[in-house]
Amino acid sequence: MIRSPFRTCFAGLLLLIALAGFAHARPNVILVMTDDQGYGDLGHHGNQTIHTPNLDQFARDSVQLTNFYVSPVCAPTRASLMTGRYFYRTGVLHTSRGAARMATDEKTLAEIFQDAGYVTGIFGKWHLGDNYPMRPQDQGFQHSLVHKSGGITQAPDQPNDYFDPMLWKDGHPVQAKGYCTDVFFSEAINFIRQNHDQPFFAYIPTNTPHTPLIVDEAAWQRYAKQGLDESTAKVYAMVENIDENFARLLGTLDELKLRENTIVVFLTDNGPQQQRYNAGLSGRKTSVLEGGIHVPCFVQWPSKLKAGMRVDSRQAHIDWLPTLIEATGIKADLPNPIDGVSFWAQLSGSQVQPLKRNLFFQVHRGLHPEAQHNAAVLGPRYKLVMNVGSFPFEKLSDVPEKRRTGIQLFDLQKDPGEKNNLAEMHPDKVEELTKAYEEWFASVSATRQFKTPPIVIGSEATESTLLCRYQDGHFEGDKALGWDVEVAKPVLVQLRLHQKARDGEKLMVKWLGNVTSFEVENQEQPAVVIRLAPGTDRLDVWLQKEDAPREFVKDNSITGDVMVQPIGDGV
Repeated sequence: MIRSPFRTCFAGLLLLIALAGFAHARPNVILVMTDDQGYGDLGHHGNQTIHTPNLDQFARDSVQLTNFYVSPVCAPTRASLMTGRYFYRTGVLHTSRGAARMATDEKTLAEIFQDAGYVTGIFGKWHLGDNYPMRPQDQGFQHSLVHKSGGITQAPDQPNDYFDPMLWKDGHPVQAKGYCTDVFFSEAINFIRQNHDQPFFAYIPTNTPHTPLIVDEAAWQRYAKQGLDESTAKVYAMVENIDENFARLLGTLDELKLRENTIVVFLTDNGPQQQRYNAGLSGRKTSVLEGGIHVPCFVQWPSKLKAGMRVDSRQAHIDWLPTLIEATGIKADLPNPIDGVSFWAQLSGSQVQPLKRNLFFQVHRGLHPEAQHNAAVLGPRYKLVMNVGSFPFEKLSDVPEKRRTGIQLFDLQKDPGEKNNLAEMHPDKVEELTKAYEEWFASVSATRQFKTPPIVIGSEATESTLLCRYQDGHFEGDKALGWDVEVAKPVLVQLRLHQKARDGEKLMVKWLGNVTSFEVENQEQPAVVIRLAPGTDRLDVWLQKEDAPREFVKDNSITGDVMVQPIGDGV
């Protein structure tokens, strides 16, 4: 039988329409994660002062993950959320000083969704690398509006402000207008409007209510008049602003008739930084006690999930990646083994019994993680806590005696506030969980030997590279000793130091073990043009007088930062 060209084209058109309809049937995914908002910073969790009506209603209409856990500080949680892996495996070690850079061979949620045909966007705080190849646009986000570093006004994001902030849109600086949280949600809403006819993944990690506590004065004064201290009043005002923006987001989904087929997840990245109401949980940010790692988490997908359901089994940041893969039905090529486990069966109600397992938490300052340093093992019932309170110290031996807590065991089923240490009563349980921890620590240690990835210099993917001491510098104690970088091929660069030179000082450059000194021609902005040979090593740039000891930059300003500008082939 001979088919007519018209009939063949018409059949093909119908097939394309069917395929398009099938593709559009895939759910959209929105992840909203706030910064330093604790378990108690919601009316839904018993806080009678804070005003969060929209989040409270969202929680009531959601599947509530009542025992959801994250890392006790920012970047580690973000690395685990994006990869489904414990952050120690990803190249991230903590939040600054060269330890908040995620290796580029880690496959992120954004890359997974992009591979599946989703359009992807991030709006807010990335905190997994400011330079190539670790920026959000290098890790699967096709659209981005972010700030640098761990927070607006931190180095190198200076000078800056929460009002009318300078941000980075798709890798280029832009001067935004308005309050930062409003700006991020507005950009996310525009992204949704522009891509509503195709499946999208929107990640909205706000920088609020992280310090500095900058918010509209009238908003926080309303809380201050209720007798709250200034810090708490400002945090509550910032959270109230998040609540209002969250309502705008949901309203947009309703307007575009996307709500039924959109997975919306709300969670926070760790416990509260300041002391305030936390629903009876002990500890706060930086601590592996419940107050530092047990956070709000709610999810809605109206067409699939039952409103008002509770999932009381313990889940964690590492679990969202496999859960979203299963929920959306997409195919994911994962180059690295993941630690997370899908809890879609619990969310959908098809399986009530959770997998019995241990979850592990640890983080502290420094580039050399040490076993049992501010660490915890969380089992189905019992929790082992090791040396909590030691977070600020690089070595356990540096922890003052008054801050040492040793090994503690808590029965979270009977004692969620972690008030009764049962370690002496249950030595077998301590031994069991300690052994599990030791096996975990050996496993994450072996993945990358706790090596952070280098910053790449000279790539055509970026016009320049800002090397920030505070965020990316390699520190030994309080001394910043340059940056770990990779130069793939010879390159001619200008190095411009953000530090005023004093009389008699020379500009010193160390690369591949060689130290070269240069006369300073411009004291206000010392600079030099130099050829960098290929290699992976520590690049260091500083000012020093001849025959005088080196003075180290110790503060969190942009003093001592270096702008690297490739200007030609170094061959």
